[in-house]
Amino acid sequence: MRREEILTLLYDGFTHSLKDPLWGNIRLSSTLKDLIENKRVQKLARIKQNGPTYHIYPGSVHTRLDHSIGVYHLSRMIILSLASKNEALPLSKEGIMSFLVASLLHDIGHFPYAHSLKELSIKEHESIAADLILSDDDLYRDIVKTGADAESAAAIIDKSIKNDDEEIEIYRKILSGPLDPDKLDYLSRDAYFSGVPYGTQNTDYIINSLDLRLGELVLEEDAVVSIEHVLFSKYLMYKTIYWHKGVRSATCMIKKALLLALKEKIISFDDLYLKDDDEFDEIAEHFRSFEPFTLIDRVKHNDLLEKKAEFGLDEYPLLSEKASDLKKRGDAERIIFNALRKKYPGLKEYETIIDIPEPINFESSVLLLHHDGSVSRIRDDETVLSSSVGSLFSSRLRKLSIFLPYYVSLSDAKSAVLEGFNGREAEL
Repeated sequence: MRREEILTLLYDGFTHSLKDPLWGNIRLSSTLKDLIENKRVQKLARIKQNGPTYHIYPGSVHTRLDHSIGVYHLSRMIILSLASKNEALPLSKEGIMSFLVASLLHDIGHFPYAHSLKELSIKEHESIAADLILSDDDLYRDIVKTGADAESAAAIIDKSIKNDDEEIEIYRKILSGPLDPDKLDYLSRDAYFSGVPYGTQNTDYIINSLDLRLGELVLEEDAVVSIEHVLFSKYLMYKTIYWHKGVRSATCMIKKALLLALKEKIISFDDLYLKDDDEFDEIAEHFRSFEPFTLIDRVKHNDLLEKKAEFGLDEYPLLSEKASDLKKRGDAERIIFNALRKKYPGLKEYETIIDIPEPINFESSVLLLHHDGSVSRIRDDETVLSSSVGSLFSSRLRKLSIFLPYYVSLSDAKSAVLEGFNGREAEL
């Protein structure tokens, strides 16, 4: 597809605009505007992007819909930037529109309190999104009206769908790459609404430094600093926002309640799909007799458990080994609970929670476009963020924490760990 055709496609008819606090005016066609108004998409307006983070950062009440529209906008900007540098691109009109639709709909299968549900072995939200696109008649019709192919949009979002179309592979690499529009939006947006400077990116510079070579997205070598900026930002955002001790408390409380409810067959995995924030809260309301669900109600009212102990993952190997497996974590929590309840008879077993954040990757596989036109994968010596530095970032962030009610002392919590995990492997 020639440059002029792409520019015409992405400018003509894009007469509607939305005012976004982060990106300014976002241009839409009338059919894309209608797609946003579809009830499946509007549900995202009732899911907070960062779940319970607003308890810690009150401005962090932005939604999955805000983010999805931002990702669509940056995806459109990326295609326009690529077109400005190339007389022609191996893209089609239907393919570009499918990519824009996929960018807009990439989160329609997302859950409330996403980090709380991430480790529960539930269906991936990308797979749910693809299923919705292909099964919901109203959504399917609205997608087709934009000029997109619904099957292609689903395949761009869900990489588990078998694909041999080279154009779809290009869009997959753009939407889910090291410098993807998803990451560029959520880092900047989450920082903006949380009131911190750490996640803000020089997004225009990054987008204008991208190009396409042999079906691969590449970054001009002079812009390698943008990779460092993104990864530094990601580290700082996890440290200060996503894994703030209050956010981790809320996360592990919700996870604990759901794990117990699933184990006791109070709920099933299907009960968690396609819920907005209010519908998720209704699950706990409906099963009020199940006492661990009080944890979810407490999160809602900002009555959080406190971090009473923190250890490196290698500090107590036996504890880390058992707690790293969600199926065995309850056994490890029970040992700590048993050590504490002698002194704290009012302590509930479900109020003793071990938290280990999921692994996080700080490495980058960006392809660099050099001044001589050659392309190579970024090397450790081309950025300060080598693989060893990325591993250090991850190890500094990922700690094993013990969350308990406010009245349990720090010293008692640590003593319970020492008592429970000092040569007692046989009991586990």
